[in-house]
Amino acid sequence: MSEPQPVDRQSLFNRLPPLWPDSSLRQQIFAANRQARRVVVALDDDPTGTQTVHDIWVLTRWELEDLRVALASGENALYILTNSRSMPVDEARQVNREIAIRLVKAARETDRPIWVVSRSDSTLRGHFPGEVEALAQALSSAQGADFDGVCVIPFFPEGGRYTVDDIHWVQEGERLIPAAQTPYARDAVFGYRHSRLPEWIEEKTGGRVRASQVQTISLDTLRKEGAPRVAQQLCSVSKGSYIVVNAAHDRDLEVFVAGLLQAESEGRRFLFRTAASFVKVAAGLSDQPLLGAGELVGDRPQAGGLIVFGSYVPKSSAQLNALLSLDGLKAVELSVSQVLDSTTRSPVIRQALDAVNQALESGMDALIYTSRGLVSGSNQAESLEIGKTVSAALMQVVKGVRSEPRYVVGKGGITSSDLATQGMNVRAARVLGQVLPGVPVWKLGPGSRWPGATFVVFPGNVGDDQAVARVVQLLRMPALSQKAG
Repeated sequence: MSEPQPVDRQSLFNRLPPLWPDSSLRQQIFAANRQARRVVVALDDDPTGTQTVHDIWVLTRWELEDLRVALASGENALYILTNSRSMPVDEARQVNREIAIRLVKAARETDRPIWVVSRSDSTLRGHFPGEVEALAQALSSAQGADFDGVCVIPFFPEGGRYTVDDIHWVQEGERLIPAAQTPYARDAVFGYRHSRLPEWIEEKTGGRVRASQVQTISLDTLRKEGAPRVAQQLCSVSKGSYIVVNAAHDRDLEVFVAGLLQAESEGRRFLFRTAASFVKVAAGLSDQPLLGAGELVGDRPQAGGLIVFGSYVPKSSAQLNALLSLDGLKAVELSVSQVLDSTTRSPVIRQALDAVNQALESGMDALIYTSRGLVSGSNQAESLEIGKTVSAALMQVVKGVRSEPRYVVGKGGITSSDLATQGMNVRAARVLGQVLPGVPVWKLGPGSRWPGATFVVFPGNVGDDQAVARVVQLLRMPALSQKAG
């Protein structure tokens, strides 16, 4: 089947059926979870997956005691940052297996039933199906029951990602572009050729799962027939099926989850490979307003902020150019070619660190960013290794920072993960909410290098050209107002 053509967003949406009319589904889902003591646990392959939730914990380690404490907190959702997107697939599979075994044990000890979500990229990049299959096998073994299917749900409206007619769309301006026709599909590690999700699943499984074998839940089902029909479909799937869920609005997911609850009550079990929106809806978490300037940094030290910019996708590069135009910002470029050359790596890192320290100690914001030319290897493993080497260089700079910054911004998922776990020694953090749609803000927990610090996790594929610059201006506002007073 040929690839679809880009379409006008409003024209496509105008032909869709009206939303299912029940606006109380989210509250019903929340109540059902509370009654069952259920926790939606998202294994996040990079830290940007917290971009729809608020007032929950995110863990960067998965020791059994950490899992017990988090599950015992009584909350409906928990994130565990695996950073598996930066790993070779075999390592990603092992990490998922390890977490699954410990998670099942902790859930039993705390009497908390769990739904497990493999949260990944809304533009379809990540180790699929490798880590999902490893997760399914480990959970099935530990829980003593197989899964009836894996639900694939990359819908993420905050980033303009919609699934309609089984096609996954990425919004650019007022147009929707089939996902396989975007720069994300040309990723050196996770590239793909198909925008129709059943065909994408066939491509990613190497033909082991045919597109014709993939089940789909359509918008007609979700908007015209509702949860009972969804439950009926879920109860009729063959064991081990893949199920694509269409969605163009959070209400569509609410109807799906309501049907899922009915199917579960009849003994069905499902695993989930999704973007961030599903976690919020499955947990029954409410939407909340974006965080304002006064909620971001509070009474943090009067000092410069630290911005670490590693993402190289075209959207990020446009955002970097806008950020560079701000006053009061010391910009330090880290040359990728020099980092990859063992003879120049150490001097270029030392030079960058000196410049960053000088800026922060003088009260300026410091931006450390990688040069923009994409350097990729001849295969997936080489490309991942290049990414690790560059990220390690950025982290050497962060580790050498002498003064505590007023705030920290990480641009790009893998960069933000390394920044949290390696640069700032974060073991746990509290998700405060979002500063822009799809841009989460963490408050770093005890034991971190800078406890209580504000950390903005800025995905590589979210926001317009001015988005990062706007966030930095917001983060500066309390400090500016206090100085002015």
